[in-house]
Amino acid sequence: MSDTVQKNLDVISAEKLGLHNVGQVYHNLSYDELFDHEVANEEGQVLSNDTMTVDTGKFTGRSPKDKFFVEQEPSNQNIAWGSVNKPVSAEIFDDLYADVITYLSDKDIYVTDGFSGDGETRKSVRFVTEFAWQAHFVKNMFIRPEGDELTDFVPNFRVYNASNFTNEKWQNHGLNSEVFCIFNVEKNVAIIGGTWYGGEMKKGIFTMMNYWLPLEGILSMHCSANVGKDGDVALFFGLSGTGKTTLSTDASRKLIGDDEHGWDDEGVFNFEGGCYAKCIGLSQENEPEIFAAIRRHALLENVVYDDNGEVNYHDSSKTENTRVSYPIEHIENHEPDLRAGQPQNIIFLTCDAFGILPPVSKLSKEQAMYYFLSGYTAKVAGTERGVTEPQATFSACFGEAFLPLHPTVYATLLGKKMEQHGVNAYLVNTGWTGGGYGVGKRMSIKGTRACVNAILDGSINNADFETMPYFNLSIPTTLAGVETNLLNPRNAWEDKATFDETAQKLAGMFVTNFKKYTRANNEFDFTQAGPQL
Repeated sequence: MSDTVQKNLDVISAEKLGLHNVGQVYHNLSYDELFDHEVANEEGQVLSNDTMTVDTGKFTGRSPKDKFFVEQEPSNQNIAWGSVNKPVSAEIFDDLYADVITYLSDKDIYVTDGFSGDGETRKSVRFVTEFAWQAHFVKNMFIRPEGDELTDFVPNFRVYNASNFTNEKWQNHGLNSEVFCIFNVEKNVAIIGGTWYGGEMKKGIFTMMNYWLPLEGILSMHCSANVGKDGDVALFFGLSGTGKTTLSTDASRKLIGDDEHGWDDEGVFNFEGGCYAKCIGLSQENEPEIFAAIRRHALLENVVYDDNGEVNYHDSSKTENTRVSYPIEHIENHEPDLRAGQPQNIIFLTCDAFGILPPVSKLSKEQAMYYFLSGYTAKVAGTERGVTEPQATFSACFGEAFLPLHPTVYATLLGKKMEQHGVNAYLVNTGWTGGGYGVGKRMSIKGTRACVNAILDGSINNADFETMPYFNLSIPTTLAGVETNLLNPRNAWEDKATFDETAQKLAGMFVTNFKKYTRANNEFDFTQAGPQL
């Protein structure tokens, strides 16, 4: 046993962990120690590039139907209850909490401490896990305490991950399945059982940051962010698969973070100390910074590899949601402070599989509010069982699954900050052009980067603009690096009548979805900024 491990065994007890008793406690292990434990425990496979890969079993993504909040005062007055935020009683939580504590007691466990956020609202989080790779994941994803921060660490929030424990009483509890992820706001604790997917821990703390920060007037955001050499900050909002991580990771700009941020009076700050990138289709040519980040200390999930430990990033036989986590330091051009000033540009990314939305359009403040609340992207045929044609997905604020408060709380803060700081907003389509999925073609990363570069260097403002029918979007007529016939999506379709028919269909989906924000005298009646039929 190393001196580091022995030292840490001496300073943390079962009582301090909230457990009945413990076996070995491996507390804040180094990367090399975690790697040795993963190998010794046979938790994964060492690849040819000296990274570790693990399989997360049947759960290769989050289990949103198994996420609950304890319904109790005063948090029940703030939470937007519904299909996303489902209530569970304090009695059921206490029952499962006792089961989880009993399950984790007597075992050898891994305890990992990390920070989320920055400044006075930064939260200290302690994770108790059963497997070394889960501690590795947490170490990658959260801000790593150093020196006195470790010595004086007192958790604001605790996560107990009993991934091997399943709830056999789930039917009596009235829950969705034997899997559970339950948050107790008042007790500052979360319990996880029945799923091995590491992202439950990451997104669980993001969910809590989305609860805490807006109540203090700070906007929490599901977005990536980077900063140029002149200090100009850009935010990239988008659902999974729209290019958030890819487009914000740019050799010419410092990466602040790839997924979760706050926006306070000083500017934008990262919640995390690492990145969590999708791997499907990854190539050194198209995403060189991410490709180079996959080295020792990175942790791959559910990738397919050969007998020599070489990964096939194009093989989706296990899942489309292959992933890699790595410390942000693996991105050579990152912002060490994980913070920068006020944003100049906001980019909403959407993967429109209908082929209707333009590659880039400039939004008014009202349109920005509309598209932020809409949070549109589209699933494509073949990626999920039963999906045979493009399906529209609307996720408020580009992250509804992680919003405990009502979406308009976040939209209110966004609007105020955009107005206060004079922020520009754009809609960028990383999806299809010239036809929908199966007919048209996907926008190239090169073409999308040209759109983004024009936004960031300001050259898009020198273009002439025209208005797109139905959606009333302002689109440039020419743009360096983008084929002119693609800028107005109707021009790229051979069958104009089918384009018009499909455009009206998609516009109708937007209109129907937005009705939930248009109650009488509601300040969020931005319907006139959206598509019109």
